[in-house]
Amino acid sequence: MAKNVLDACISSIRDEGLSKNLLLASTAIVLAEANYFTQGLGMKLYSIPGSPQVPPTLTTADMKRVYAGTFVKSRGTRGMYDHLKAAPKNDVCPLCAQRTVSTLDHYLAQAIHPALTVVPLNLVPACAECNKLKLDYQPSSEVQQSFHPYFDDFDDAQWLVAEVLETSPAAVRFSVAAPPGWTATKISRATRHFEAFRLASLYASHAGVEISNIRYSLERVASFGTPEDVRLHLSDRAESARRAYPNAWQTATYQALAASVWFCSGGFRA
Repeated sequence: MAKNVLDACISSIRDEGLSKNLLLASTAIVLAEANYFTQGLGMKLYSIPGSPQVPPTLTTADMKRVYAGTFVKSRGTRGMYDHLKAAPKNDVCPLCAQRTVSTLDHYLAQAIHPALTVVPLNLVPACAECNKLKLDYQPSSEVQQSFHPYFDDFDDAQWLVAEVLETSPAAVRFSVAAPPGWTATKISRATRHFEAFRLASLYASHAGVEISNIRYSLERVASFGTPEDVRLHLSDRAESARRAYPNAWQTATYQALAASVWFCSGGFRA
């Protein structure tokens, strides 16, 4: 909760003026947290207006000092920062589902929403690359909102799919598909997330390495069997990946490889 973070920051700040002003702004920040929670449940975080300051006297620059100089670095608050950063399973960035978490991303930018600078609900664990790609992006409608790990469930169906490119070597191209039952808004948000974090190129690169890594095992399967045996081997890998994470690039990759007659008939040798 923001109140716990604020109390820890206030007691850790050496600048008495800044500490006093943060105390005076505590009520506004706690109210901002409550509104954030309400709007987050309704998928309307985009509707929260920006502001140049936190009443009564704190500026955006002041809140950035509180975040970078105290919340991130102070002995009294660093444990809270690390706790938030350690939330994702296996320390994997929830935005790209690939790289290692190394920082916290302000879902609504601190430059535009200073009252949310140290609000835990607005601090999303992320890898450095995803944090860099997002910058101070401000959505202006629901369809422009990328995934929010604390409010959204985008793994209730598989939306990440792939297709095999019959090249030498074989390659995989990723895209977003519309799962049955999803609204147009949810599909648009998935597409927005996929494009904003440049997942197509990231996943294609990893898929290329994976194809190289499994070439030897596919050669062995093919030498003792048929293209159908290769397909079954790939299908088994796809199902194993899907059960772990339906929207992993591994899931989409192995599904696409298994579905490609060209690849199973020897395209993996290219």
